[in-house]
Amino acid sequence: MPTGWFYRLKAAQRDLITRCGGIKRSAEIASLSQSQMGRFNNDGDPELMPLPAVLMLEHECAAPLVTAIMAELNGRRLADNVDAAELANASIMASHAEVVVQAGELMAKGAMAFADGRLTPSEAMGIDRQAASLERAISDLRHAAANARAHGLSVVGGAK
Repeated sequence: MPTGWFYRLKAAQRDLITRCGGIKRSAEIASLSQSQMGRFNNDGDPELMPLPAVLMLEHECAAPLVTAIMAELNGRRLADNVDAAELANASIMASHAEVVVQAGELMAKGAMAFADGRLTPSEAMGIDRQAASLERAISDLRHAAANARAHGLSVVGGAK
């Protein structure tokens, strides 16, 4: 039964128990027996901590140790809460950069297509596809601009 993911979870459980003050204190916090908490702390025991116990202990030590491993095992990662203004700033800056990239690609596609003085159906289709990509990027930028306007925008290192 045990594989790499199992040992990652067991290690996170051990760290969580340690941060909460050891087996006895963790058992009290999670309303479980000391022997059960001891099994959660033992690499050789196949028992994993129930979710309510994980949540109570993570809350106690203010560290999502087991939750972070569960997220990682599912190809995700946890992020700290970021305020809406920071998200709006990052979004509009990334969206603007994407518009610039897409516009550049459209100009390059057009320049290559027009270089020989003729436009083939295939080249026209390529220009249309790139124009559609630029259109999507512009739409995303407009959405990001509206969010930035709603939450306020501050440019790091801007003029004072």
